[in-house]
Amino acid sequence: MSSKQRRGVETVERLLDTALAVYAEAGEAGVTVQALTTSSGVSQGSLYHHFGSVDGLMNALLLRWIGRLLDDVGTALTRSRTARTGISAAVRAYLAFVGEHPDAARLLHSSYADRLTMAQARQLRDTQEARLSPLAAWLERYVASGELARLPTPLIESMVLGPVVGVARRWLSVGDVDLGQAARVLPDRIWRSLEP
Repeated sequence: MSSKQRRGVETVERLLDTALAVYAEAGEAGVTVQALTTSSGVSQGSLYHHFGSVDGLMNALLLRWIGRLLDDVGTALTRSRTARTGISAAVRAYLAFVGEHPDAARLLHSSYADRLTMAQARQLRDTQEARLSPLAAWLERYVASGELARLPTPLIESMVLGPVVGVARRWLSVGDVDLGQAARVLPDRIWRSLEP
């Protein structure tokens, strides 16, 4: 990698890190060109060169953290030997991610992320296909073997993630949920809904 390419990668990383920090401190309305360039020390021209706009930067930031979350959940699933332990591991991995990366989790569970997901759902799914396909294949394998209820994969995904996302949002916004307790209770409750 040339020094110019290395500087470009460093600039992109600095802008992404700064965007998350600015979002965490000031919310969506605080993520402005001025705030980003002042906090990062990166020029406005560089921001536009690498991302095209503030929305482009925020979309890239969302994709970065969605990818990391999916990697954590996917790793937890693939290390499991049964459908039940896999569901449990996925739930615990998701909640651990939220607890370890609250600023990123707040962004991922924000109205901004919801708007983007609703507007660009198919495109987002396509960009994450390499991460999502193994997860879907894992679920389908256990449905085919009879260890999971014979339901469509999207419905199973919703049954697993729905309660977890609800707990994550509550913890991030109100803070009256114990993530540790949720990690102990939810896997079994979710598993009961998915037993064949």
